[in-house]
Amino acid sequence: MQRVLIVEDETNISELIVYNLKENGYETMIASDGESGLAYALSEKPDLILLDVMLPGKNGFDVCRELREVHHLKTPIIMLTAKSEEIDKILGLEFGADDYVTKPFSVRELMARVKAVLRRSESMPANEEQEPGNKDEKKSDQLIHVGDLTMDIEKHEVRVNDRLVELTFKEFELLKTLAVNRGKVMSRDYLLDKVWGYDYIGETRTVDVHVRYLRLKLGEEEQIIQTIRGVGYKIL
Repeated sequence: MQRVLIVEDETNISELIVYNLKENGYETMIASDGESGLAYALSEKPDLILLDVMLPGKNGFDVCRELREVHHLKTPIIMLTAKSEEIDKILGLEFGADDYVTKPFSVRELMARVKAVLRRSESMPANEEQEPGNKDEKKSDQLIHVGDLTMDIEKHEVRVNDRLVELTFKEFELLKTLAVNRGKVMSRDYLLDKVWGYDYIGETRTVDVHVRYLRLKLGEEEQIIQTIRGVGYKIL
């Protein structure tokens, strides 16, 4: 039975979510603030986290960012937000959320997104165990070099001329997708599906925003991400 952590301070909403999750065969646990939600996520290792944005104390954005960037937790996260502005949606994805649902939401929509995110999570290939004698080969597989840029997949680090570049979870995944497909043009829709894990139809600006952030962080001298007008992006 898959377990879902609900981090929500409004009791009526959390009870509604719990009821419907149990009706659909999921086990649930509840946290009513950001700090306890963070603790539950790290100690209980749920299969999915439903994370409200407006929480007492540490808000949902901060919890999401800390789980991804500090603890490197891969657990899928769906943000629950009463805000419908595009910048809030982008922020949630920027900090590492896999999806978001805007309040008020229909139970049917929420359940559909829960099932979709969990299905994608289950389909992700597990890391292969390293075979004896292949240490050098395995290490080289974890490093990607593009000009003066080096990505260490295992350490989740990016360096430009030995300068450590701090990237968010989604920025790193976007850069990695472009780098491993070096020379190929990646459409915005493909990148949305690959990095965010679902068809984020009509919201291709999310990719553009992340590419802009990546370019700024990598530095003006390292404009390795090329825009292919009307199509998408590629790394030369």
